[in-house]
Amino acid sequence: MSKPIAAIVGRPNVGKSTLFNKIIGERRSIVEDTPGVTRDRIYGDAEWNGRKFLLVDTGGIEPKTDDLILKKMRFQAEVAIESADVIIFICDIHAGLVADDRDIAVMLKKSGKPVVICVNKMDRVGTPPADYYEFYELGFDMDPIILSSLHGTGTGDLLDAVVSAFPPPVDEEEEDDVISVAVIGKPNAGKSSIINRIVGSERLIVSNIPGTTRDAVDTFVENEHGRYNFIDTAGIRRQSKVVDSIERYSVLRAKMAVDRADVCLIMADANEGITEQDERIAGIAHEAGKASIIVMNKWDDVEKDNATVKEFTKRAYDALSYMTYAPIAFVSAKTGQRVAQLYEKINSVYAEACRRVTTGMLNDLLADAMARHQPPSDKGKRLKIYYMTQISTKPPTFVIFCNSEELFHFSYRRYLENCLRETFGFEGTPIRLVIRQKGDEGDKD
Repeated sequence: MSKPIAAIVGRPNVGKSTLFNKIIGERRSIVEDTPGVTRDRIYGDAEWNGRKFLLVDTGGIEPKTDDLILKKMRFQAEVAIESADVIIFICDIHAGLVADDRDIAVMLKKSGKPVVICVNKMDRVGTPPADYYEFYELGFDMDPIILSSLHGTGTGDLLDAVVSAFPPPVDEEEEDDVISVAVIGKPNAGKSSIINRIVGSERLIVSNIPGTTRDAVDTFVENEHGRYNFIDTAGIRRQSKVVDSIERYSVLRAKMAVDRADVCLIMADANEGITEQDERIAGIAHEAGKASIIVMNKWDDVEKDNATVKEFTKRAYDALSYMTYAPIAFVSAKTGQRVAQLYEKINSVYAEACRRVTTGMLNDLLADAMARHQPPSDKGKRLKIYYMTQISTKPPTFVIFCNSEELFHFSYRRYLENCLRETFGFEGTPIRLVIRQKGDEGDKD
């Protein structure tokens, strides 16, 4: 990536995520007074004094631990340190200088990266308390910055120091050609594993414990197929099973990830088929108007014969009758089977979602459709359709002008949608038809 990277690191619960959210200007990282809430690396775009950069939030570093999840959190933080241009090291004035701070400082010095050290939770203005001066013992070249990530005090000084430590700027490539792909599904469906397989490394924490991924995590990939931002999300459970506040936030983050995605990979477990909860999850992507691919994972576990794919496809489309436009991929994140083919499918459905059709071609289709199947009538009054035009993409959205919205039955709307798909494709993307009655000022879905 052309943008420089700044990584926020420190012990658990020192205010890293609060600072991250403050700088990027949105609540992307989960903030909770529970150590270890942020587990993976969370990316966000930031800008200061005209310099754009990527900011990375990391899980708290526990230098000495035998806990599996904490060990993996530390590994993720180490990866963030390795890839960063500048490291923001946060300490907590309330806890004072502790042994773990000293151990983390040693780790950062070994990295050879520029370090901006901050003493957080200094919420009172005025002369710093005596405990502040303890942090000079860590031996960094710069003075510790007094910071209140909650109130924003000191963030200007912090960002000045970060930007000044970045490498000289280079011409930044436009990000318009990056396809954002949200990976959604039930807990333990293999979302993180599929991204790790796509990227070719343990980019995300993977374990058999449902709910390991809590935030929406961005992974940037550039290869011969194009440029992508894969967004891993927390597994979405039934609402009745979302019992604690952290998991509620995670479900919200997953839905927000769908909103900022161009394409959704809807992960399902091939051993279970499409369940009722899979239907609800797919509905989130459909209602948001996102191009989608149904990914049947763990295909290596399924006993197969010549009819297996056909039978699975039929059952999937029977369950997702509103989403038969979405292609189905049968993959195995464990073995890598057909995972590489997902790039082609992502490019294809994204291109279809961006497709534009001229008004002339649309009205030729409309005339042919009405000649084959006349518009409906009711009580002697027939629906008249004047013309159709496309008003937007992602998803392709068309306005149809007619004499009466009431006469425009759902069945005829579906008929015209099928005609659009038969003629122009639109595989993988929903289609929106907006009916406008002649003389109306507003659009009506």
